[in-house]
Amino acid sequence: MPIQSFAARAGSAVMAFAEASSDFLIQPTLRLGVTGLARSGKTVFTTALIHHLVESDALPAFAPAQEGRLRRARLVPQPDDDVPRFPYEEHYSALTEARLWPRSTDRISQFRLAIEYERAGGWRSGPGTLMLDVVDYPGEWLLDLALLEQSYTAWSRATIAGTRRAGRGEMAAPWLAMLKGLDPAGPLDEVVAERASAAFTAYLAALRAGPEMVATTPPGRFLMPGDLAGSPALTFAPLDSLPETIEPRTLAGLMERRFEAYKAKVVVPFFRDHFQRVDRQIVLVDVLAAVDAGPAALAELEEALDSVLLSLNIGRNTLLSRLFAPRADRIMFAATKADHLHQTSHDRLEALLRLLVSRAMRRTEAAGARVGTVALASVRATRETTIHDGDAVLRAVAGTPEAGETVGDEVFDGTAEAAVFPGHLPVRPEAVLEGVVEPGSLRFPRFRPPVIKPDALERPGHLPQIRLDRAMQFLIGDKLT
Repeated sequence: MPIQSFAARAGSAVMAFAEASSDFLIQPTLRLGVTGLARSGKTVFTTALIHHLVESDALPAFAPAQEGRLRRARLVPQPDDDVPRFPYEEHYSALTEARLWPRSTDRISQFRLAIEYERAGGWRSGPGTLMLDVVDYPGEWLLDLALLEQSYTAWSRATIAGTRRAGRGEMAAPWLAMLKGLDPAGPLDEVVAERASAAFTAYLAALRAGPEMVATTPPGRFLMPGDLAGSPALTFAPLDSLPETIEPRTLAGLMERRFEAYKAKVVVPFFRDHFQRVDRQIVLVDVLAAVDAGPAALAELEEALDSVLLSLNIGRNTLLSRLFAPRADRIMFAATKADHLHQTSHDRLEALLRLLVSRAMRRTEAAGARVGTVALASVRATRETTIHDGDAVLRAVAGTPEAGETVGDEVFDGTAEAAVFPGHLPVRPEAVLEGVVEPGSLRFPRFRPPVIKPDALERPGHLPQIRLDRAMQFLIGDKLT
């Protein structure tokens, strides 16, 4: 194991010991990580989770609420003062008042809920309180953890080889053209390094915006730099035809030094300060976008999910592991935007997700952790309806498509409702990977959030959801018994 990885793990162990000792002696605490690749619905999930716990909604699959044992939950000051607070109020207002989806997760944020509940009985009874710390962060950052075990040369070769995948040639062409003119053994030149980094970043942005809509190529911070924008730690790129020994005062030497700086200054602190402290993890996945883009996108998504799970520190926790080497003992994969399909296809969507993560699930369960899958909509934007097409009756969904969305020749203005037949997912999930569903044949317009009206007493209305309560039960239900 590299020295810096060992040091990161050692630092995590010290931090975990302090936290776990406090948890056992003073206050039970559960740390939940929320992540997913771009456009998977992380912010909406986190906002809905807070809303349903604070408002004590009717949640049939969430035992503490269904059994009447959930007394109240309230937002309290978070434990980490150096991490931005998750702006729940802003996101909730956007959903319910402006009927706009919250801005996407582009940095780490956190909140703490104090959940007061009645224990289920048995040898323990009476009231209890669980501190739930939720850490929301971009999934692209998680993929960076694989860099800790890679050299600059190995990463360069793997990244350049990735441009040969189907559908990437055109996106990579401008960057590869510049790459041909760079001499790794040439003189150290800041301007050349900046141009190479900008061209490489443009390639990563094209991957993100491309039809596959899944970017598995690190570094993740290149597209979400935050306060690191313009930093030398983000000013590097792969080089081709690297020599066996890289000389420090060359272009390759500069790139290698900054690659190592990125790992030391960006990746390791995230690993040490946040990621290693997670007890439970949910990974949100936009499976429908990948299905509609075709088998190549699904293969890319499968690889990304496998990379995510390889990065997780998973396994069954014991007292000693909780103190010295905490592990995530439950992982949930959630296929989001289930409200874009009729309920008759929800189980098919979950089956497809389970197929995509089957290899990773076996590895995780072998390590002693529990893995769950669910198809959900954190906030349901549609209702179910039927469409009559001649003698056929089609099971459809109805909602308000966003302005500019199209279905066929119709362009929506953001105010009119529409009923949309999205198409069918096949009964056999393997058929999607085999290309049975023709790319572009499904209809998934982006719908606006639903209208939320206050009740007769002017209390806030509840955010409708699909199977969010199932996810809540898997992730935290056992801690509220």
